[in-house]
Amino acid sequence: MAEEATQRGDALKRSTLFAFALPAAPIAALGLPLAVHIPPFYAKITGLELTFIGVLFLLIRFWDVFTDPVLGVLSDRFESKWGRRRHWIVASVPIVMVSVYMIFIPPFEVVGAAYLLGWMVVLYIGWTLLTISHMSWGAELTPSYNERSRVQGAREIALILGMVAVLSLPIVIEQMQPEDLDHARVAAMGWFVIILLPIMVFIATKFVGERETPRPEHVPIAETIRVLSRNRPLRIVLICDLLGGIGGGLVASLFIFLVEDTLKLAALSGILLLAYFLAGVFCIPIWIKLSERVGKHKATAYSAIFSGVTIPLIFFIPEGNALIALISWIVFGFNMAAGPFLYRSIMADVADHDSVDSGLQRTGLFYSLLTSTNKIGAAFAIFIGFFLLDQAGFVAKGENSQEVLDQLRFIYVVPAVIVSFAVAVIIWRFPLDEKTQVANRKVLEQRAIDAAAAAIIDVTGEPSDAQSSGPQPSGAGGN
Repeated sequence: MAEEATQRGDALKRSTLFAFALPAAPIAALGLPLAVHIPPFYAKITGLELTFIGVLFLLIRFWDVFTDPVLGVLSDRFESKWGRRRHWIVASVPIVMVSVYMIFIPPFEVVGAAYLLGWMVVLYIGWTLLTISHMSWGAELTPSYNERSRVQGAREIALILGMVAVLSLPIVIEQMQPEDLDHARVAAMGWFVIILLPIMVFIATKFVGERETPRPEHVPIAETIRVLSRNRPLRIVLICDLLGGIGGGLVASLFIFLVEDTLKLAALSGILLLAYFLAGVFCIPIWIKLSERVGKHKATAYSAIFSGVTIPLIFFIPEGNALIALISWIVFGFNMAAGPFLYRSIMADVADHDSVDSGLQRTGLFYSLLTSTNKIGAAFAIFIGFFLLDQAGFVAKGENSQEVLDQLRFIYVVPAVIVSFAVAVIIWRFPLDEKTQVANRKVLEQRAIDAAAAAIIDVTGEPSDAQSSGPQPSGAGGN
């Protein structure tokens, strides 16, 4: 439990958690507009059909299927004097900054499908390298089952605060009443990321170190795929994250259309999202405590059930009723942060379990798969949502009948409900719990002792008392 972790010396200082989590703020400040604002923004300025915009984002995300594992392996294998992760985070910063400028502050005379596709590909290379390295670094900060939830919870708080900050910008911009409101809002978000990212990365990499972890060995691609295909815990996490990406991507990509066209609350869109994310921040400690009490996987299942039960409130929000809309989005926010940080905490345990079984260290690879599934799910969501809107006859820059607007509500709600309950069913019997994780850590720690003893023998030629056969890997339902 948490007290036991503290006694073992596993608990991290709050200052360490704070500094480590800081880069998550600009990461989130970038991710939110990409999901919520950029698709409808480019639909308006390019005049492209919604289905075509959805296809473009689908292609961009499928590009990550190839790049994410490659970048994950790079993050695992190539070290520097800083360690294994921090130099990759620093290297990603200029890539992200340049591509954010080109996407969020585009030269309108050259903007088109090829422009969007090209710069989004560059952006996702930098963003993937940044996020994979940051999540892998967090997974390696501590070996403790519950302490990992604290690490990922701190990161999730920074993510949400980044979203809250970037959401405050459109509210300010709206009060200034610029000539081109859409462009002004998106440009402000872009500048926010460009300024904040290098500052936050500097603080994190300067003041937080890395724990020493075993150097990963080279594994052929075919062998890697074969081992991963046998890893049941990994498959469960990836499937649930993929489904979560679809459900979350649908509600994110359709949010602007729902609020502005169906609910007629365009002036309050930023405030609704702000309330949503603030509610999420306040509830993260509750989800951490629940995960310690019932286990991470069951807490994740409860989170999914909560989503499935509450999303249908959308059907009952009257047009133009700001108060009921605000209350509804606060309720939605109670749950918004639980799944993301719990999946990342669980993945650290899955990586340890794989190390016990395979003798290899592939945290970066595993987190690259996790980012890939979420991106693919979100990409499918944009394609599905925009395609269904096209089929319903929805017009992004025009008048829509009440029937079309009712169909928008239906598209927003029903798929997300189905996905939520599917996730709850799949994750409920997840095979890795705290007991299994403690057993796995004992195995890995004993292997480290044995490796150190072997190194002493190689140097001195004398046996060491540190040698021990040690505990054997836990067989608690891993594969």
